[in-house]
Amino acid sequence: MIEIDKLTKTYVMGDEVIAALGGVSLAIDRGEHVAIVGPSGSGKSTLMNVLGGLDRPTGGAYRFEGEPVAEFDDDELASFRNRRIGFVFQSFQLLPRLTAVQNVELPMIYGGVAPAERKERAIELLQRVGLGNRLGNRPTQMSGGQQQRVAIARSLANNPDLLLADEPTGALDTATGQEVLALFDELNSQGLTLCIVTHDLEVAARAKRRVAFRDGQIVSDERGRA
Repeated sequence: MIEIDKLTKTYVMGDEVIAALGGVSLAIDRGEHVAIVGPSGSGKSTLMNVLGGLDRPTGGAYRFEGEPVAEFDDDELASFRNRRIGFVFQSFQLLPRLTAVQNVELPMIYGGVAPAERKERAIELLQRVGLGNRLGNRPTQMSGGQQQRVAIARSLANNPDLLLADEPTGALDTATGQEVLALFDELNSQGLTLCIVTHDLEVAARAKRRVAFRDGQIVSDERGRA
């Protein structure tokens, strides 16, 4: 599904050039469950942003099922994000004035889905993540775990090929975090390709493959559950 070859990403800060990614090469197959691990500043979140089309690489190649993502213009990149990628973030990033259903509907609005169809699908997805009784609740009326479940439902709205999660349990207590991770396991068992960025070794241990970063480079790539 994913092929990156000698991918680089540099940032210029004043007189300093910072290499966030230093010629990374990696392949991820459809249906894999991959944890990207490493300390802060290692390049793991930069890689996720590039994979999701949120940022552009400075150099190298990135192909997603043959599509040359690194060469996309802004419109093509926006379409790619909406069609192919689902995102889950540590901070949930829900709109506080919208209900759970309305938050889940948002990606489908940008995708041009008809109102009746998107509402029906939003309800179905919220039921799927165990929030069938919270459809009309706003984020302030839900716990952190419930908000993250809404975010997961939203990430699935356009039937993505790849789900990217950046520290998805970082703002949750241990028990709630385990419930969210179990939901990720279930989604992966149903065929969804899953890539989780984390510094938490317990989170990484649930993945079937762990790719470790340090100083913008891959330092290990291990398969098999711990």
